[in-house]
Amino acid sequence: MKIMFASDLHGSAFYAEKMQEIFQAEQAETLVLLGDLLYHGPRNPLPKAYDPQKVVQIINNMADRLICVRGNCDADVDQMLLQVPLLSDYGVLFLDEKRVYISHGHVLNPETPMPLQQGDILINGHTHIRTIQDFGKFVYLNPGSISMPKQGQVHSYMLYSNKKFTMKSLDGDILEEYEVK
Repeated sequence: MKIMFASDLHGSAFYAEKMQEIFQAEQAETLVLLGDLLYHGPRNPLPKAYDPQKVVQIINNMADRLICVRGNCDADVDQMLLQVPLLSDYGVLFLDEKRVYISHGHVLNPETPMPLQQGDILINGHTHIRTIQDFGKFVYLNPGSISMPKQGQVHSYMLYSNKKFTMKSLDGDILEEYEVK
């Protein structure tokens, strides 16, 4: 099983198209979107090729392959356009006998996590900063932002396959890896 994780599109049709191309090229079965899909938010500049309506079309064309969680810039009105559920604050996946919590990160994050058990994995977006951090009880992963990375990082996404999370640039370069124990 191969799963792709991406976060923080913020209405960029350019990066939504790139994401779709990468998803197909990587031959992943599922794409997990970690929120902030359509709106750029008042603290962010307009992203490249800002076109939320085109992003809706791209997401809807992939709806049967998506899992999404709500970001701080996502609203009820967005759900009216999207054919995939978006308004859940978190989700739970089971990957190779590991419990993996997904959320955007503006509410549930390493500082304010849900009740986690030893060995759980927490995956967020929100910060636009690619991260792998072992907190002892749980491991925290953030794929960064596909459209608006911060702190000088590159546009990135994450893959899960064969008990390994791999952070990649949009060019396909491996940036970081975490092997699940």
